[in-house]
Amino acid sequence: MTDECISPLRRRMIEDMTIRNFVAKTQTDYIRRIKNFAVFLGRSPDTATREDVRRYLLHLASSGMGAGTVNGTGSALRFLFDITLDRPEIVRHLPVAREPRKAPVILNPEEVARMLEAAPGVKYKAALSVAYGAGLRVSEVVALKVSDIDSARMMIRIEQGKRRKDRYAMLSPRLLDLLRDWWLVCRSRGWLFPGRNPVQPMTTRQLTRACHTAAQAAGIEKHVSPHTLRHSFATHLLEQNVDVRVIQVLLGHTKLDTTARYTQVATNTIRNVTSPLDHLIGKITTGEPPA
Repeated sequence: MTDECISPLRRRMIEDMTIRNFVAKTQTDYIRRIKNFAVFLGRSPDTATREDVRRYLLHLASSGMGAGTVNGTGSALRFLFDITLDRPEIVRHLPVAREPRKAPVILNPEEVARMLEAAPGVKYKAALSVAYGAGLRVSEVVALKVSDIDSARMMIRIEQGKRRKDRYAMLSPRLLDLLRDWWLVCRSRGWLFPGRNPVQPMTTRQLTRACHTAAQAAGIEKHVSPHTLRHSFATHLLEQNVDVRVIQVLLGHTKLDTTARYTQVATNTIRNVTSPLDHLIGKITTGEPPA
C-alpha cells in the first residue's frame, strides 16, 4: 500500500507504534484488527462509541473466536483509543477473555530422537535440534547468525528475542557437533540457517513445515510444532531435577509461573513423589471388603 492510500488515522497509529518501538509484526497485527473493527462498524473507527467496542468484542466471542483473538483485538483497540485518539474512556473497562490453561504437548526422549532423525535434511535436523537442545522459540532459531554460536563459552547468544530482550542459551557438545556438520555443508558467514535466498534467513513457516514432515515420517501422531520441542526441553530438564529457576533463565521467561506449568507434565517428577497416604501404611487398616 502506497503512502497516499493510507488514511490519516492509520498513519498516526503507525507513527505512535513506531515511536514506542513496536516490532513490525505487532504493528501489522494491530492495523489488521482495527481494519476488521472498521468493517464491522461500517464507518471510521474514530467515530466509535464505548458500546460499539463492546458490541464488536461480543460479536467476536459469539462467533467462536478464541480468547487469544478477542484479547488481541482488545489490546489493539486500547492502543487506538487510549494512545492515538486520546479517548481512554472508550476502553477504560474493556473486558478480558479468560484463556483456558492447557497442558502443553510433550514428546518423550525416544520420540524426539526419532523425529530429529527423520528431519528432511541436515539443515532442518540442525535447526530442530537447536529448538530442542537449547529450548529456543522458532523465531529465535531462524534468526540465529553464525556469530551467535560461542563454542569457547559453550553458549548461544539470542539477540532481541521475545519482548526484544537479549539472553544466552546453553550449547551442548552434541548440538555443537550437529551445527558444525551443518556449517561444513552451507559455509554461511551470515545467517546460521539461510533461506532459499541466502541473503534472508529461513522463515518460521519453512521450519514449521519441516517439523510436521519429520513428525509424520517418525510416526508421531501427537500434534507437533517447533514449540513442542521447546516444551519438551523444559519438561525433560525438570524430570532430570534441574531447578525450575534455572529452567526459567534458559527459556527466557519473565515470570516463574510460566515455567512452573511444566510441573503438570513432568511425569517422572510426578511418579517419584510419595503420596502422604503411603506414609500411613501400618497406621491404618484396609478393613474387610463389603459383603
